[in-house]
Amino acid sequence: MDDMTKCELLKTISEYQFVAVELNLYLDTHPGDAAARSDYLYYSTRLKELIAAYEEQYGPLMNFGHSATATGCYVCSEWPWD
Repeated sequence: MDDMTKCELLKTISEYQFVAVELNLYLDTHPGDAAARSDYLYYSTRLKELIAAYEEQYGPLMNFGHSATATGCYVCSEWPWD
């Protein structure tokens, strides 16, 4: 995580979000699949770690209290068009 650029980190977060959503949908119809449940727990835990790493370096990903930060600052980093 430490050696990832901002774009690489965002791409990885997006990939892990996709996998977590797909596994969640699968588990809705296959609740007894222990391997899928294990995979879901792995990817969701790793996703939280990736998001925390991103927010520590670049600021919150979401607003309205969904991404708590010590400063609560949204103007700490570049704007998307910068």
